[in-house]
Amino acid sequence: MLIDDLRAIQARHGFLPEEELKSLSERKGIPLYEIHGVASFYPHFRLEPPPSADLRVCTDLSCHLHGACDVLETLRESVRNAGLDQWEVSAVSCLGQCDGAPAVSINGRSYLSMTGERLGRYVSRLAADGKIARQPVRRAVNPGCIDPYDHPMAAESLKHWVSRGDAEGLVQTIKDSGLRGMGGAGFQTGVKWELVRKTASGVKYAICNADESEPGTFKDREILYHYPHLVVEGLILGGLAVGADRGFLFLRHEYDREREVLEQTIKAFYSAGYLGDGLLDSAHSFHLEIFDSPGGYICGEETALLEAMEGKRAEPRNKPPFPGTHGLHGQPTLINNVETFAWVPAILRRGTGWFRSQGVNGAVGRKYIALSGHVNRPGVYEIPLGTRVCDLIRDYGGGIAGGRELMAFSPGGTSSGFLPASMADIPLDFKPLADAGSMLGSGAVIVLAEGTDMVDMARNAVTFFRNESCGKCVPCRTGTAHLVRLLDTILEGDARPDALEPVADVAETMELTSICGLGQAAALPLTSVLRHFPSAFASRGCQPVGHGEKTGGSPDE
Repeated sequence: MLIDDLRAIQARHGFLPEEELKSLSERKGIPLYEIHGVASFYPHFRLEPPPSADLRVCTDLSCHLHGACDVLETLRESVRNAGLDQWEVSAVSCLGQCDGAPAVSINGRSYLSMTGERLGRYVSRLAADGKIARQPVRRAVNPGCIDPYDHPMAAESLKHWVSRGDAEGLVQTIKDSGLRGMGGAGFQTGVKWELVRKTASGVKYAICNADESEPGTFKDREILYHYPHLVVEGLILGGLAVGADRGFLFLRHEYDREREVLEQTIKAFYSAGYLGDGLLDSAHSFHLEIFDSPGGYICGEETALLEAMEGKRAEPRNKPPFPGTHGLHGQPTLINNVETFAWVPAILRRGTGWFRSQGVNGAVGRKYIALSGHVNRPGVYEIPLGTRVCDLIRDYGGGIAGGRELMAFSPGGTSSGFLPASMADIPLDFKPLADAGSMLGSGAVIVLAEGTDMVDMARNAVTFFRNESCGKCVPCRTGTAHLVRLLDTILEGDARPDALEPVADVAETMELTSICGLGQAAALPLTSVLRHFPSAFASRGCQPVGHGEKTGGSPDE
């Protein structure tokens, strides 16, 4: 694969020298311009020699709430004053460490809860020794119901299925359980499996999408670290159920600790006979490998992911056809999220009735939620689906940090927009959030305390989408840029009173005509603030027309 070739070159040189790219072009028969097009697309690749030290500060929503911009400026000033001209300091999109905000990447490794004092120690050590040790991180897990085993190598669900070999029954069980995609779209998992299974082809693939990159989203990181055996077993079961004999785990490249755990798990599964040819002495075969994402939020979109795996720019495909019938290399491909696969062993072990009974307030099943922002205990929590946001904040997150009142929250990651405190009794479930004009999305709840500048929050969120747009379609590329310029003008105090008038048309155009979910949802952070917090704009001289204020209330109400 081209991505692997580029990764190998960069591992040898620290960047992609022109001579190496020319040699690769001749060796593979790929035009040099195509190789450049791919290499220049992904943030992981460098076309110039790297700096002596590469320091990047996450400035997206959760880190922004914890002073990331101040950390960035302090770091720039410290490096400048120390005369470290060969160092590079920059902002970076979400590192997936939102529970340790603000987070900083130093030479490709993440360091969490960055204070001025801690940052100073790291800079001094890096300047003196040229390297720093990996930061120790405590990885406690909230005990839940997802693991049905006493031992990580039990794989009883896999053993049971292989002994019976009833693929149709397996798919029907997943359909009956009501399990939905846990990565954002919420599509019925069993229906997707059935589609791939019924598509005739001699070659099929199964892929686990572990490239969560949306600000506030880090639940899959913890599932991969604590329950890798469930993810791998679920992926094998999904692959065998649809008729695939090869699988991939598409992993975001910042998750180095998780990769180590996954490598160990996959190796152990091969040793135990759970992977490979004739697995568990049956006629079934399934091989699994990790594909490291070359970077970029857009790679989380399933067709962009496929493009990356095929050695192309990660630009989403027009749909239909869908990956279930025309996926990797044009073959039927099952793609599910980390959490979706991880729930499969428990469902098969405990039964569909057990899973369906786990929800509350009319919901079905359980869910992992990443909680961050202004809470006392940010982290990843397994909850009954349908738990109210106010209960999540109080019972799991320990309440609002500093004893403040709740002002707003994002219920499903940055793309789900913002809802006011008065709606904190809404259940974390697909339909109630959709009815409220939002979505469960990536399972990331970001909490904003009183006093938060909601216009600034809208700008921060829309800026992320502008930065991460692949640029393929005009509505997304130009729409996000236009909205960021507008918000910049408003925050700088230079906007006209009627500056917000075009927003509704721009947002509607992006939603209806963008190719993928990034562009379709990119305006929601702004339109939701306009809807629920119009006074935030009015106080800056911009009067939204036709919007009613809906704010107030605490998480206890």
